[in-house]
Amino acid sequence: MRNHIELGKSGESIACKYLQEKGHVILELNFRFGHKEIDIISLDKDILVFTEIKSRRNYTFGFPEEAVTPRKQGFLKVAAEEYCLDKPQYIKIRFDVISLIIQSGIVKEIMHFEDAFY
Repeated sequence: MRNHIELGKSGESIACKYLQEKGHVILELNFRFGHKEIDIISLDKDILVFTEIKSRRNYTFGFPEEAVTPRKQGFLKVAAEEYCLDKPQYIKIRFDVISLIIQSGIVKEIMHFEDAFY
């Protein structure tokens, strides 16, 4: 992987497959509202799940999940609210974070934080 964009796309693809294996039904990938984006929107049974994916090659800049700052969480909440306004059938929602360490195309670590924030 030559740059961070390729790493991010690879991480999103891996996370999508991971969620599907856990039984999630993928509804949207890279949902955008203005400049705000939600990486994956899925259904986990009757819960609408908004998932942020963070991929890194190593821990040099900390754990990947630490990049989901309160500011980033706020952006995700705004985009999720817009999505829900258009899809009022969903009553239960959840915000998850999936953190990946990928080295030379190989997943070294994947962590799934369910209910990561509110």
